[in-house]
Amino acid sequence: MKEKEKLMYRVLLVDDEEMLLDSLEIILSLNDMEIVGKAHDGNECLKLLKDVSCDIALVDLNMKGMGGIELIGHLKKKYPGIRILVLTTFYDDGNITEAISNGADGYLLKDSGKDAILGAISQLMNGVSVLDPKVMQRLTAMMSKNNNKSLYEELTDREREIASLLVEGLSNKQIADKLFISEGTVKNYISSIYDKTGIHDRVKLVVALS
Repeated sequence: MKEKEKLMYRVLLVDDEEMLLDSLEIILSLNDMEIVGKAHDGNECLKLLKDVSCDIALVDLNMKGMGGIELIGHLKKKYPGIRILVLTTFYDDGNITEAISNGADGYLLKDSGKDAILGAISQLMNGVSVLDPKVMQRLTAMMSKNNNKSLYEELTDREREIASLLVEGLSNKQIADKLFISEGTVKNYISSIYDKTGIHDRVKLVVALS
């Protein structure tokens, strides 16, 4: 009987630090991922995508040439199926809000470590958004200045409970386990929350509800 083949994600790396690109290539390659290309800025990334395809792109924000914020917008328009994980040293209010508004699926800091990066890629490829704890703290601080009560007013008690757990960063499975309901039921509640708030993106919903 043949051993079950491992799922190999195709990854595109975008950063202007050559040493980091090489390190990421080694780490990800050793963990059953295929590096389809390495780009040093947004323009080079878009050129590469004319010849290769990928499942996920790890994108730095501050690069010479086309930076990460602009690149994220282009990727979401031209290649909406590509998951985008921001991997950067910057987590100021401006970069966070612009990256998420442009369509980033996750936001991780470079000092997060190997396991966090690998875990984030796995979560994103399974449809779960990822926010670094430091980034979540910044978002919470930003959103506390705004009034988000109107978003919660339209929700049922159970939907509010699930919305609060989303803000805490729990996955659908973790929410299901915590509330003793099925994962499918959680998905149904989240779909209802999307419809009532008019926000159909998990990361943007978390930002709005935080």
